[in-house]
Amino acid sequence: MTTLTSIKSTESVMQKQNWVEVAKEIGPKFAERAAQHDQEGSFVQENYDEMRQRKLFSARIPLDLGGGGGSHQEMCQAIREIAHHDGSTALSFSMHSHLLAGLVWHYDKGLTPSVEPVLRKIADEELILVSTGSRDWLDGSGAAEKVDGGYKVSGRKFFSSGSSGGDLIMTTAIYDDPKASPTVLHFATSLKGEGVTIVEDWNTMGMRGTGSNSVVLEDVFVPEASISLSRPSGKWMTLFDVISPIAWSLVMSAYLGVAEAARDIAIAQVQKKKEDHIVQEIVGEMDTELLCAQTALKGIVDLLGPDFIPSTDSSNLTYRYKTITVKSAIRSVEKAMEAVGGMSFYRQVGLERCFRDIQGARFHPFQERKQYSFSGRIALGLEPID
Repeated sequence: MTTLTSIKSTESVMQKQNWVEVAKEIGPKFAERAAQHDQEGSFVQENYDEMRQRKLFSARIPLDLGGGGGSHQEMCQAIREIAHHDGSTALSFSMHSHLLAGLVWHYDKGLTPSVEPVLRKIADEELILVSTGSRDWLDGSGAAEKVDGGYKVSGRKFFSSGSSGGDLIMTTAIYDDPKASPTVLHFATSLKGEGVTIVEDWNTMGMRGTGSNSVVLEDVFVPEASISLSRPSGKWMTLFDVISPIAWSLVMSAYLGVAEAARDIAIAQVQKKKEDHIVQEIVGEMDTELLCAQTALKGIVDLLGPDFIPSTDSSNLTYRYKTITVKSAIRSVEKAMEAVGGMSFYRQVGLERCFRDIQGARFHPFQERKQYSFSGRIALGLEPID
């Protein structure tokens, strides 16, 4: 039975918003706070509060489920826009966004009927989802013990971006099935539930405001009905062909936005020496590298058109595009600093933070060398993963 609350929630978002324009409206406030959060290594809670008020966390959910009806392409652009103002907020939001986008994809395809009430609940309560990082990518992490009605799960989840302001952690645990190979169980659990502890250990070189703390699960009960997927540990499967372009188009949008912000800072800073031929050459190199990153990211986003069919080939393209995006975005920021010169070393200019933030792009799976191996194996007719 539909409740009055859910009806009101649906009615409140029936008017489609331009989510990129929303990001542009609130971004300048994020920029004002960015240096302080970076200096303190503190979570961007005020930004999350404002995004929650503006319904950005449910923007990708279809209108008929009470969400904002934003397209995937629109959310990529919104994240990119937020990153022009604050990379940490954009990256943390991208982690929520890729989890939500995966749920929406399954709903749109009619593959998982049980996802509809989940999406309605996220829209009704503007719930924030937290991903548990690259260590859960293929192999899974944590341990699951079978008990009556479900499992008891324990483990430490690193790189849980947005955990300081999140509601649900979507994660995995490994069940050592005596009748099969180690099995990765996928599930969601409340960050405020019994046995869940957020460890404030995020003290890093860059992306310091993401709140990517460790989350410790200690004998957390996960009902059997909450297990959304079981799969063999370390094996490539269709799940990853779905997730790969969805996740990396969103996550890499945050890093591309940082690179674009660095470019804008550099152009403003070098105006007094724009007649210098060396500066002109460096700026041209910067813009060429940035174009490579922009073009490669567009390649990932374009894969997700209406005719998208998950496949190993599309994943292979995704990861090659991702490597190009990462390398070119990092080089473009380096060139921005080179063009500006010694002033880029000063924190108040803002390039130094862009340089530190962009380094995080290196560490998301597949990292460069692993991508080369993945793509090389496919080219040679081998299974994607050894």
